[in-house]
Amino acid sequence: MEITIGRRTWRPSSVTLLCWLAVAPGAGWTLVRSVGLDRGPLVQALAFTPYVTLGSLVPLVLALALRRRGPAGVAALTTLVLVALVAPRALPASQPHTAGPTVRILTANLLAGAADPSTVVELVRTRQVDLLLVQELTPTAAAELDRLGLDQLLAHRQLNPVVGTPGSGLYARHPISDGGIRQLRGAWGFTQAYATVAVPGAPPVRVESAHPAAPYAIDQVGSWRTDLAAQPAATPDGPLSILAGDFNATLDHGPLRTLLDTGYVDAAASVGAGLVGTWGPYDGDLIPPVVIDHVLVDRRIAVRDVTVHPLPGSDHRMVLAELRLPAQR
Repeated sequence: MEITIGRRTWRPSSVTLLCWLAVAPGAGWTLVRSVGLDRGPLVQALAFTPYVTLGSLVPLVLALALRRRGPAGVAALTTLVLVALVAPRALPASQPHTAGPTVRILTANLLAGAADPSTVVELVRTRQVDLLLVQELTPTAAAELDRLGLDQLLAHRQLNPVVGTPGSGLYARHPISDGGIRQLRGAWGFTQAYATVAVPGAPPVRVESAHPAAPYAIDQVGSWRTDLAAQPAATPDGPLSILAGDFNATLDHGPLRTLLDTGYVDAAASVGAGLVGTWGPYDGDLIPPVVIDHVLVDRRIAVRDVTVHPLPGSDHRMVLAELRLPAQR
């Protein structure tokens, strides 16, 4: 069989080669994602795996249309594996039975203090947020948040405002204790505010504002891995733990999945909202949205809802999670 496209005639061997060339990139991507080869430029690339999953249908349709069984089989397997890896984030999962109080937690990257503070405070007020975790908190931003009334809404706090991007903050409606600031070892010098929150009717909950280094260049991947490895693990047999913020990693990155395996659940993915982008084009960059802001919760905590909200002035969106804690024994 020969195929004519325009003025060119494709012979069977050429058609088969064309199909294999179309199928190979998706198959290679699937292998890298499945094995967890988060190295060099592959770190940035893997963030776009959900888009590759959609794109994997193109070589599959091509191979089927051209009746090339070998490429079609590999393309079908590629699509099936990618769908199996990505689709669960869009499907609600069963939640643990909990009888404790409801807690609303909001995380926001303030982009070195450039984000609109009134948007943050208004969302805290209207949605009755109990915990606000911020990254890239500056002294000016902290002062402006309080001027707009955040000090009246969330009076308890553990703050480390710093000019530039290293700052971090934790604001709480309920009393906190054992607070501190974690200094990450990566080259970016990010800090993370943490504290134990006493929510009436629930066991104490340790909460931390996460902000590992960004793998924006190949020479930053080491810092990225170092900072993710330094994140506090969940304690399935100990106190409840919540880790939320800008992780600079998606669920397609091995280091974040390793952290989840300690006993966390990604709140958005657990309610079928795990594919809603939180970073990308919001500051004008022509980058498809990806999910790098997360609320990770102890598996004993039930997730009731997760929503993503615009934040003018920032390249991130805010993530709001409604949780139900176990009851105090």
